[in-house]
Amino acid sequence: MRGSFTSSRLRAAFSHCVQQVRCYDYHHYLCLLELPPIMRKVAFALRAFNVETSRAMDVSSDPKIGLMRLLWWQEVIDKIYDQKQIEHPTAQALSSVISEHKINKSWLKRSVQARVKDARKEPSEIPETMEGLEKYAEDTLSTILYMTLQAGGIRSTTADHAASHVGKASGILLLLRSLPYHANRHRHSLYVPRKIAEKHGLLVEKAGQKEIQLESRESLCEAVFEMASVANSHLEKARELAGTVPKEAQPVMLQSVPAQVLLDSLRKTHFDVFDPRLGRGVLGISPSWYQLKVKWASWSGKY
Repeated sequence: MRGSFTSSRLRAAFSHCVQQVRCYDYHHYLCLLELPPIMRKVAFALRAFNVETSRAMDVSSDPKIGLMRLLWWQEVIDKIYDQKQIEHPTAQALSSVISEHKINKSWLKRSVQARVKDARKEPSEIPETMEGLEKYAEDTLSTILYMTLQAGGIRSTTADHAASHVGKASGILLLLRSLPYHANRHRHSLYVPRKIAEKHGLLVEKAGQKEIQLESRESLCEAVFEMASVANSHLEKARELAGTVPKEAQPVMLQSVPAQVLLDSLRKTHFDVFDPRLGRGVLGISPSWYQLKVKWASWSGKY
């Protein structure tokens, strides 16, 4: 009887994860549906965990509450590996896949620690270099791909390298897409590196402090183009490795599709992140066209 109750609770936990990803990360939701069942289950738990941590700072107007949520998730990871029960559906699903597939704890810790560090920065703090954003993208998104590969029993340095590039590209492009949101919510907390902002005239001094201002649409587009070019370079490097990536790892790399779609949408808007077309459909294209792109990439085995 107890086993039946536990099984039912786990099914509800995984169902919760699927719904969370579908609701808040739809473009990746469609990619995960193409994964083999064993990796799909893990990927939904990991993506739901990412939904929880990536939204932590947005669910409350008080940054301290957001930070507390992130610190709670940091504790949850430790408790899961100590085999302690957590009364949270995403944590329960995560605990199940960790137990079954021996997921590397350091990758999960790395992911949430990157978000904690980001949450603790001062509102006026500006990222220094593009390399810093690339590391943030790898820590928060590439790690999800590493863990998915591990769950599939795939041990391949080439696959890990490709996953690293896909995650970095995705992270950079999603940060660009979120610029209008961050500009409205936290005026000074913008993910544009200091060097790029200064180069394109976005960095101004106010009350003795440097801050980024986005009034010049042309200058902003130039900065976005430069950052998007770095993301494009990562996608190209991932594809250069495609010939040597194990066949069983190819479905994991499908998560390059949303990155490419967003990059193409940015090109169509001349890298204007405030263009309303970027908010239409799925990453700027119709849902049916997006689904077709994912299906085609899955069927052709190309990413």
